[in-house]
Amino acid sequence: MADYTVAAVDEALALLLLVAQSPGLGVTELSVRSGNTKARTFRLLYTLEQRGLLHREGDTPTYHLGYKALYLGVAAQEQVSLVRVARSHLRDIGGICNENVQVRVRDGLEMVCVARWESTQAVRVHTDVGNRRPLYAGASGKVLLAHAPQAVQEAVLAGALTRFTDNTIVERQALEQELQQVLAQGYAVSFAERSSGAVAIAAPIMDADGAVIASLSIAGPASRISADNLQGFIDLVVQRARDLSLGLGYAYR
Repeated sequence: MADYTVAAVDEALALLLLVAQSPGLGVTELSVRSGNTKARTFRLLYTLEQRGLLHREGDTPTYHLGYKALYLGVAAQEQVSLVRVARSHLRDIGGICNENVQVRVRDGLEMVCVARWESTQAVRVHTDVGNRRPLYAGASGKVLLAHAPQAVQEAVLAGALTRFTDNTIVERQALEQELQQVLAQGYAVSFAERSSGAVAIAAPIMDADGAVIASLSIAGPASRISADNLQGFIDLVVQRARDLSLGLGYAYR
């Protein structure tokens, strides 16, 4: 099959994504990470800067997303079905429980927050759109990992699992058992696996083909999500994940 890729465009877009994921890097570090020469990296960065997609800061310049990148972000939120369909659901769920509500997708061996509703509570579990986390720690990650291809699961299970708290699951056998439980019950719960004192509940979101494309989760402090009311949160997340899936064309039987 013919390759219609334009090398310069591909390299420029790769740089733009690199800056989006790791803002504040200079030309030298960006050239190393992108695999381009320093001179070529500078020319590509300059082109993106002229288009308003990047801007430089400081005497020793570092690169960040420019104002026109906001246009892409806003347009993507309107056009990407998952985010568009999720928006009203997140607002409704947040109005019911007043805890943080998130939609996360898998990106390689990590997960990324693509949509959120933030609690108005003074004490809350905070995250930002674009926030990245490993797949094995937390309710959302366990949902996405449990439904990931076997090769992805093996790569995560075979890798070094960092312990974030005393409750982080870092033993392979224990994590495998946890993933099997997630598949069996249709949701995941985490108790301070990623952040001390935080509880999260997550369920899978499916597309029209029945593939799990994202997770829906509620997260809050253990002082408000406890054994006494946990089932209510589970029921809410599972039902709203089903509603979101229906909105994306999935037909439950």
